[in-house]
Amino acid sequence: DLDECAASPCKDHQYCLNTDGSFSCKACDASCVGCTGEGSDKCKACAPGYVKEDEKCTDIDECNLPEKICVKENQDCVNTSGSYKCVCSEGFEDKDGTCVQT
Repeated sequence: DLDECAASPCKDHQYCLNTDGSFSCKACDASCVGCTGEGSDKCKACAPGYVKEDEKCTDIDECNLPEKICVKENQDCVNTSGSYKCVCSEGFEDKDGTCVQT
């Protein structure tokens, strides 16, 4: 078997998986910028919104940072994978960028 992966035939956001007589390109984990294999522990670098922790790229919980990021009145922070979003608190709705009581 020829190791086609030695020639790095895959794109930047993929890793090469050598198979018998061939190879396939697999997508890197969402937490990675470039990778050497499957999973968040094989990242070359962590994607924005992720930090290297115990050799793995883990999501940063922006909602638990010391500095509040959702600063508008009646607004809550919701952590998402690699990011966050600011949403109106329960009982409030977004009216032209302001959270007003429903």
